[in-house]
Amino acid sequence: MKRREQSQTEQLRRALAAREAQLQEVQARLAALEGSTSLQVGRALAGAARRPARGLVSLPRELYRLWRGSGRPGERTERKARTPEPVRSYETERQEARLLAGQPAFGDERIVVAGVLSAEARAALEPYARTIPLRPHDVQVVFDSADVDLVLVTASAARPGSPWAHLGDPAAVDRTRALRWVLEAAAARGVASVLVRDAPAAPALAGLGFDHVHDGDLGVPLHRYNPIAAEPERAAAPVRVCGTGRPPHPLVAADGGALHADVHWEDLPQTLRAAAVAVVDTPALADRALACGTRVLIADGSPGPGLPATAARTATADADLAQAVAEGPLTPGELRLVLRSLFLTRATPVLLADLLGRVRLLPGGGTRTQPLAHRAVAVLASPFDDTESLALADDMFRQQHLPAEIVVPASHADFAGIRRLRDRGLTVRTADAAPGEPRSSAEWARLAEAATAPWTALWDRPSGESFLVDALCAAECSGADAVGPAVVAGGTGEARADGTGLGWLAAGQEYVFVTEVRPFLARRDLVRRGLHPGVWSRHGARLLALGEPRPTERGAAPDHAHAG
Repeated sequence: MKRREQSQTEQLRRALAAREAQLQEVQARLAALEGSTSLQVGRALAGAARRPARGLVSLPRELYRLWRGSGRPGERTERKARTPEPVRSYETERQEARLLAGQPAFGDERIVVAGVLSAEARAALEPYARTIPLRPHDVQVVFDSADVDLVLVTASAARPGSPWAHLGDPAAVDRTRALRWVLEAAAARGVASVLVRDAPAAPALAGLGFDHVHDGDLGVPLHRYNPIAAEPERAAAPVRVCGTGRPPHPLVAADGGALHADVHWEDLPQTLRAAAVAVVDTPALADRALACGTRVLIADGSPGPGLPATAARTATADADLAQAVAEGPLTPGELRLVLRSLFLTRATPVLLADLLGRVRLLPGGGTRTQPLAHRAVAVLASPFDDTESLALADDMFRQQHLPAEIVVPASHADFAGIRRLRDRGLTVRTADAAPGEPRSSAEWARLAEAATAPWTALWDRPSGESFLVDALCAAECSGADAVGPAVVAGGTGEARADGTGLGWLAAGQEYVFVTEVRPFLARRDLVRRGLHPGVWSRHGARLLALGEPRPTERGAAPDHAHAG
């Protein structure tokens, strides 16, 4: 639990105890009042006045009884005080408040974002942040009841037809006033606010008092835009997608191929995966198409840095389109390079972490590293001797995505390579070695018990600088539980007689779910169970095949992934 949440818990518990004491005091006073002689005399007089015929006859007798009883407290007729209802616990109250505000229960370590977000932005942030949507009609109630780390507003949420349509425009002064109240309340609480200008918006929107204004979108959500669901055969005709909201570029609107100027955001990934070539008019759309394995021509703008020159290029003539169609979709080597670049520099969690680093967050609350916490990986290794431990150290030092920790058997902690890892500042943990065969499922499980990261990499040989980044990128794209080369019956890629073989996988298809892999990356909880990888799928694990990068027509990938 966060320190801020702990302090709020103590404050609310003290307030609840004080409220309970006040309630008991009021109940005692009410019981004393109802049993007092003055109240009973008043009731007798009121009853006699309502029914004079009978009440005036019995009134002297009733008053005499009250006079006799007033001197002997033990004989008073006091009404029994009502039993107070049990006080509800703080946890129950807090859970109900979080449900009313759309906020999950404790235990979710994602950063909490209160947002004026479009549906597409919420879908992009969902795996990396807990979003609390703000709506104009209940914005004050929701924001007051929510404990948030950041207020995030996307300009795309102000598009016509949305609850915040025309936000910042003089024609929507009520919505603008509601957002201004949110920003002022956030500033009073010390909560940072960010505007993401991912679509055209009223100029006054940026002047409402945001702590930071970001020009661009929220990056590429790889859990939506990826090649996982792509068919082996794609349509040869180019797909033309317009994403600017303005009239499409002449090259995008040209004849030949389907024009998707108004494709719904939920259908866009499938539209891009179905085509071999896409003609787009923004670099953001180019990144999304490339993540889907589609070769891209950009009609207006240039591709982002770090991408292969053959995967995305600026279109200057129809000849460029003809060449792209002839080349077809991205080759496995190009796709690996594209996903690697997007994963490291332009994926949604990377951009969200960058935005958090540009504002001041409350102490004890969210941190800029939280969006990237799901990428932490512990490397499990059991080197045989000093030589292999030095190879492990060299392999870890040149990784493009550094491991969060390395776990080795306690008996190997003094190897030269393990000492080098410690000297360079990497976290090294030790675990008791399991009896039996080295690098068996039992030993991996024992090492995984000592790890703290959500992912574990099973290291048994030098694997190249992109070993971890490629595996983690594949897991982020697919949501798989384990990643590795597919294990095919008989050790060949030929199809079985029943048609369930993976011959087409060996022919060049990867990023597909299979029934068995030789894992080099797996969730820590899965490895801790000590099961043989051959039965992981029977226990509900999702296994993704990721083979070696294969040479393209223009050369091989710069290094090799870990493969069996």
